[in-house]
Amino acid sequence: MDLQFIKTNKQRELLEKTAQLAEEFSKRAALYDEKGLFPFENFERLKEEGYLRLTIPKKYGGDEISLYEFLLVQEKIAQGDGATALSLGWHLALMINLTVTEKWPDDIFTRICREIVNENKLLNTAASEPNSGSPARGGKPETTAIKKGDNWIINGKKIFTSLAPILDYFIIPASIEGKEDVAQFLIPRDAKGLSIEETWNTLGMRATRSDDLILENIEVNEDALVEIKRNVKNSVSQGWLLHIPACYLGIAIAARNEAVRFAKTHQPSSLSHPIMDVPEVRRKVAEMDVKLLTARTFMYHTAEKWDENKKMSHTLAPELAAVKTVATNTAVEVVDLAMRIVGAQSIYKSNPLERYYRDVRAGLHNPPADDLTVKLLSDRAFME
Repeated sequence: MDLQFIKTNKQRELLEKTAQLAEEFSKRAALYDEKGLFPFENFERLKEEGYLRLTIPKKYGGDEISLYEFLLVQEKIAQGDGATALSLGWHLALMINLTVTEKWPDDIFTRICREIVNENKLLNTAASEPNSGSPARGGKPETTAIKKGDNWIINGKKIFTSLAPILDYFIIPASIEGKEDVAQFLIPRDAKGLSIEETWNTLGMRATRSDDLILENIEVNEDALVEIKRNVKNSVSQGWLLHIPACYLGIAIAARNEAVRFAKTHQPSSLSHPIMDVPEVRRKVAEMDVKLLTARTFMYHTAEKWDENKKMSHTLAPELAAVKTVATNTAVEVVDLAMRIVGAQSIYKSNPLERYYRDVRAGLHNPPADDLTVKLLSDRAFME
């Protein structure tokens, strides 16, 4: 199902390499899911193959792949293990974000890029909190940063910290005491007072280990403050967040493929042929393919438009949000159709469809939520 979206030899070679990793990851996915373990072995392989530097600028030794190519990688890895794909996606998307927005001091960004390329360091933002929820809702962080001499003292708690067991750096949004400003701090894993509380026991995406991050009187120097966020309209839309729909569409593709495989080989005693020849099964397969083709075409077309002029991509914000809504809801629908084809066997823990069913549900809760997308699109409609 990839051929119609591959446009260059470079993309073909990248996808072939990624497919080998996805196949390897698929063999471990059920165990990581069942035990709720972080896929350390998968990330060792990703490091060995240089995947952590895919979105690093070439001038720092990275591959600087396009958003379009990033999504190809995300989809393919997710076909092997959705949790690994989503986790990797946060790191790779963050580096696109920082490259395009240029919001960090140049010396710090350069240093971090070098560390990723040379030492396979991993980064992610820990922004969600128990009370303020997702930053997409506009809540101000309850995590605080207080100036003490030349240093900052940070206290707070973050939730949904994907990659928590393996991160080398945490990017922490915090409210500056006495001001309306929200700052972002780059905090190393070994900072005194930083700890992980293992709370991640969820229905789906269990292997992302998105545990709670506890920050107790962490003292960092002035250089740790990498950004002060103010309410300034940004001309850059968040195209890098398309890694989320790409991941869930990848899981849906895996479900579709499993249903097709089953239909080709399953022959109940009541039939003289495999169920692939049953008209209703063929209709459901066609319905899956129409849904996937529609969602993927929308996603890749939007990614191309963002790649063409990412610096002035603000007009794409509604489309980017719509891609996420369409893709994640499509993924749920496709997995459901796949399970209807396979029947009751699909709900066994030993069947990958059972895991796909749980994992795609998580996509509905990744940003932006459907109601925010609806508001964005309706507001635009009535401003015309």
